[in-house]
Amino acid sequence: MMEMAREMAVWFCIVSGSVFSVIGGVGMIRMPDFYTRSHAASVTDTLGATLILVGLGLHSGLNLVTVKLAIVLFLLYVTSPTAAHALVKAAYSHGLDAPDVEDAKNASELSPDSEEVA
Repeated sequence: MMEMAREMAVWFCIVSGSVFSVIGGVGMIRMPDFYTRSHAASVTDTLGATLILVGLGLHSGLNLVTVKLAIVLFLLYVTSPTAAHALVKAAYSHGLDAPDVEDAKNASELSPDSEEVA
């Protein structure tokens, strides 16, 4: 019974981590500008990879492989947000303007088929 619960937790973590990673990929295609795309990619990448690594750690049991997975998870938590921040800061400092809140609100209200009225 305990083995079945562990296997269910492993599959839940791996499948949900994969789903979050796919959602991040779709978010990179669907989002309107660089800043929201980088946010979608970094958040779902970290969460998806975390769930997959937790699932693999549960599957392997308590051994050296789990310790290595925990080290990879720690490095992921340190490097992924840092890299996303550095990328966005570099883009902003090189002149890629962030959209205003009003522009983003208006863009979300317009459908792709409608024409903008001046």
